[in-house]
Amino acid sequence: MADAQARDEVVRFTSDLIRIDTTNRGGGDCRERPAAEYAAALLAETGLEPTLLERTPGRTNVVARIEGSDPSAEALLVHGHLDVVPAEAADWSVHPFSGEIRDGVVWGRGAVDMKNMDAMILAVVRAWAREGVRPRRDVVVAFTADEEASAEDGSGFLADEHPHLFEGCTEGVSESGAFTFHDGGGREIYPIAAGERGTGWLKLTARGRAGHGSKVNRENAVTRLSAAITRIGEHEWPLRLTPTVRAALTELAAVYGIEARLDDVDALLDKLGPAAELVEATVRNSANPTMLEAGYKINVIPGEAVAYVDGRYLAGGEDEFRATLDELTGPDVDWEFQHHTVALQAPVDSPTYARMRAAVEEFAPGGHVVPYCMSGGTDAKQFSRLGITGYGFAPLRLPEGLDYQALFHGVDERVPVEALHFGVDVLDRFLRTA
Repeated sequence: MADAQARDEVVRFTSDLIRIDTTNRGGGDCRERPAAEYAAALLAETGLEPTLLERTPGRTNVVARIEGSDPSAEALLVHGHLDVVPAEAADWSVHPFSGEIRDGVVWGRGAVDMKNMDAMILAVVRAWAREGVRPRRDVVVAFTADEEASAEDGSGFLADEHPHLFEGCTEGVSESGAFTFHDGGGREIYPIAAGERGTGWLKLTARGRAGHGSKVNRENAVTRLSAAITRIGEHEWPLRLTPTVRAALTELAAVYGIEARLDDVDALLDKLGPAAELVEATVRNSANPTMLEAGYKINVIPGEAVAYVDGRYLAGGEDEFRATLDELTGPDVDWEFQHHTVALQAPVDSPTYARMRAAVEEFAPGGHVVPYCMSGGTDAKQFSRLGITGYGFAPLRLPEGLDYQALFHGVDERVPVEALHFGVDVLDRFLRTA
């Protein structure tokens, strides 16, 4: 268990980081440097020598290495991003960058995504320095820029330009795992992420014959695009189970004492009730139309129309995804990746996964730890280029009624103080034994 100072610091650091506005609006409109300098200063106070790195001025990353006691052991990467998505203050109960602590809750943008985990990492490292603790394996700590956009100024830049900083790292842990999922029936489920769907953000372009809006036009770009978008939006993607998702379904079925009928997954999901939410988005590829652009005047048929689609594919499913998009778009619409990242898979029978499970179960003895695959993605995708296997492990014990998933990028993002205390305890225990 982390000491009392670590418990105090994790709350203070979360609040302080929220107050540093690191809004990432995309297109390079962000400045993480103040938050990076804050984190680096706290690491330097422990005797570490953090390195600050930038691809673009103001887009700052921090990397530091804690030497382990076993030189032969493979290193572990522990990482969190410093940027956050935009927040409209008028929609919030408190100012989104106030970091207000009220009624045992820390409020603000980044409270769960993911300045809470950044604060946990800092609090644990500082507690180790006070106690003279050395982990078994080297632990590389990284705080990154630009995760909420392309990662080009963050983990992508680090992986491409500074791979030596991660020498020896074979595994990594970061956001979106080991949080409490309440199933409404009194069970606490703690999903640990052992995979991510790949990201395929698509730009679709339809071309046709421009003309007057009053004339017959069989080559209308808007019509062609609309037909393609409708086909994509209505497409029923076939079931595809990865090893991680199979393990998730099997372990969830065991929690509920039902047969894991993987030959009829939709029926199994129905039997899992609310817990099906943990896996239902990851049993298939998906493609959701999100944006449309066409025309400039109501009586002018444009020669071009553009749409954007948020596509996601499972590990091993990218070829099928591409072929399906070729078919659905048809001969009159071209498509291309606007942003493209790999799908990830991590073993659920590894010693590292077992140690994560044990750390959660020690502090939540009545909880059920299960693996799951993230429907979206994290910086683990970029670090995978260095051969680093990524897990989602940012532990939080949450009260019933607080919808963790809805808080990501949502209004009134917040995290209970007690959840942060749990998180720093579990992270400390895991990293000591990892």
